[in-house]
Amino acid sequence: MPILALDTSSAIAVALVSDAGDTLAATSSAEQRHHAELLAPMVTAVLAEAGVDRSELTAVVAGTGPAPFTGLRVGLAAARGFGVATSLPVVGISTLAVYAAPHLATDSRVPVVAAIDARHEHVYLQVFGPAGRTVIAPRLTPLNEAIRAASEAPSCLVGSAARAVADGLAISAPVPPTIDSRAAPDIAWVAQIGAVTSEEKSPPRPFYLRAPDAQPQNAAQLPRR
Repeated sequence: MPILALDTSSAIAVALVSDAGDTLAATSSAEQRHHAELLAPMVTAVLAEAGVDRSELTAVVAGTGPAPFTGLRVGLAAARGFGVATSLPVVGISTLAVYAAPHLATDSRVPVVAAIDARHEHVYLQVFGPAGRTVIAPRLTPLNEAIRAASEAPSCLVGSAARAVADGLAISAPVPPTIDSRAAPDIAWVAQIGAVTSEEKSPPRPFYLRAPDAQPQNAAQLPRR
């Protein structure tokens, strides 16, 4: 039975994946805005392309970030709303884990450094060791610290900040790392990880790792009468 996957952590992506892991239909957009306007039609288009009715779905899976606030909220709200409307379980999957998953599946012996651009010389970082165990838990960290973490062992660098980390390793790394610097993770892997994850263990909540740039200015509030 098919699983619907949504991801707005980097761009906008939607896919239908069978329980065997086959992608039935998928679409994506590099648009960085207008998530709310684009996402619903993309879901409709994917369902139509695969010839799948909503009643045939078994679960909804959504990327949880870390990522910019607005787009991420739209995707997760859509996933939760779809789950309520169809009485389906809704699972949230870390974007860092999705970036790492295909490489760990190919060779689980090689460490994977997942790094997402967080701007201002910072990255969202997670380091996976053999068999996918977490060596460094997800965190927001300066780029130079991510480079230091990646220099500990020959590794695979993945994520939108992979190239920046690799550039920092260019002089010191004894063995050149494998680099996968795609701007967005593979939406099919969002569904595949979600298929073996429960809603209780991984709920569809945004994974921010940092406070929003825009904060309320309490000092500017008018006094109450």
